[in-house]
Amino acid sequence: MRATRRVIHRRERLSTGGVSGLGLGQGGRVDALDVVRRVAAVRDGIVTIGQARAAGLTTYEVQRLCRAGRWRVVARGSYLVDADLYDGVPRRARIRAAVASFGPAAAAVLATAAELHGLAGLRSTEVIELSVPGPVARRAHLAHPEVVVHQLVIPPEHLVRVDGIPATGPVRTLADLSLRVDRFSAVSVLDSALNRGLVTTDDLLSVPRLIRGRRGAVAARGYLGEADGRAQSPLETRARLRCVDGRVPPDALQLEIRDDDGFLLGIGDLGWRCSRIIAEADGRGPHAAPEAVFADRRRQNRLVNAGWAVLRFTWSDTLRPDYIPWTVRQAMAGARHR
Repeated sequence: MRATRRVIHRRERLSTGGVSGLGLGQGGRVDALDVVRRVAAVRDGIVTIGQARAAGLTTYEVQRLCRAGRWRVVARGSYLVDADLYDGVPRRARIRAAVASFGPAAAAVLATAAELHGLAGLRSTEVIELSVPGPVARRAHLAHPEVVVHQLVIPPEHLVRVDGIPATGPVRTLADLSLRVDRFSAVSVLDSALNRGLVTTDDLLSVPRLIRGRRGAVAARGYLGEADGRAQSPLETRARLRCVDGRVPPDALQLEIRDDDGFLLGIGDLGWRCSRIIAEADGRGPHAAPEAVFADRRRQNRLVNAGWAVLRFTWSDTLRPDYIPWTVRQAMAGARHR
């Protein structure tokens, strides 16, 4: 379950009465807490012990805040400020704290870096993947079981900061992932990066050089050739790959269908223009809302009346290798008789 922050009036959160029982005194200490809160506000609620000290708090005062439940230790030397206002620890806060706890040489990599960049296509996980230098990496595995530690060789130019969190840049992240995940996941992530404008097709030309000589490089180069930024979701990517594997590849993506007057009747996620067939990827998001269901039906009626066959596929359909291509072939056969 995603952690959420409970809504509490600002005056209650910042009142001096809230700290009077913690041995923090008044005046300067309250000012120090305000400084810490401002730091935490732009860091997913997280501050380090160094930042707390720089704001004017002592280690003892930080410990008192933790014992009182006002702060929470998230990772070594990293704290969630005003933890009593949260239901659990937000995912982004845990990632930030984990990276900070292993020092300045640590960085988010692989699936965690992809998550920070907002890339879609990988399975959701609670694991946090970091790259950490040797001696620190050995200690990290024992102290933080939810953290998977890698020792990747990462030149400085391959690193970026995502809202202040060190991570591999989009191209390096895609290169590393393409060696470690299955084809459907790899192409989905590549499509997502292209669709969101995080990389360009020219950027991807550098990936073969980054993966040269590494295990899985041959397969990964093939994934690059299948990437298409017109796909707007992993479901669309998976449906397209099933069609490719079934030898009925679509000849268009995001195909606009218009009537003789140029009025837009609809847009098909996948299209076969000669057969006048489009396919829609029906996910649990926008298409599931009641108003979207009615809009989809009206759009489908317009397309059918204009002579187009409309197919609809779900995530579970992509788990069956033959179902989607078989359905497309059946529609093609029907098109010959329309």
